[in-house]
Amino acid sequence: MGSRFNPYDNNGGTCVAIAGVDYCVVAADTRMSTGYSILTRDYSKICQLADKSVLASSGFQADVKALQKNLSAKHLIYQHQHNKQMSCPAMAQLLSNTLYYKRFFPYYAFNVLGGLDSEGKGCVFTYDAVGSYERVGYSTQGTGSTLIIPVLDNQLKSPSPLLLPAKDAVTPLSEGEAVDLVKDVFASATERDIYTGDQVEIVIINASGIKREYVQLRRD
Repeated sequence: MGSRFNPYDNNGGTCVAIAGVDYCVVAADTRMSTGYSILTRDYSKICQLADKSVLASSGFQADVKALQKNLSAKHLIYQHQHNKQMSCPAMAQLLSNTLYYKRFFPYYAFNVLGGLDSEGKGCVFTYDAVGSYERVGYSTQGTGSTLIIPVLDNQLKSPSPLLLPAKDAVTPLSEGEAVDLVKDVFASATERDIYTGDQVEIVIINASGIKREYVQLRRD
């Protein structure tokens, strides 16, 4: 049997997002790998799409970069037509439509979108590869997600927006507590997942804007 054409690779990495009452934290590690080789230790998986919208993606980074450029171009057109930035829920719908349009040859990208909605509340949207999405209080994607999600489930409680009466899908933590939790779960995942490591990039979105911080992780 000859080798078959495979258009995809998985470059690893892990993304996490947590929504609070008036903030959102989006984080991802900076390691990019293929197989047992590390391609770079300083690759950002986080893309700011709008003033209040930040996308973190793991998977095949060539597809991720193509997806980010696609969304940025569509957002630029939206700004020219409407003279305003797209809201985070609107960006979530645009991302869903963009992924679904490519469903027969999908972007091999696993996305989590975080930001603030029109009321200033934190919002997190989690996706599969073909655009199905849901607003949640927290989410994780990538090779370390199976290690991180049990910890988040244990430490955080956010109501499902599908339940009635409807409640905001936000977590009860303060901004500082959420950032500390993100640091802890990445430090833990790095011990077990060889595709997650080097450093974690943490983006904090609140009413005053967007700020970034970096925390060193294991480099082996």
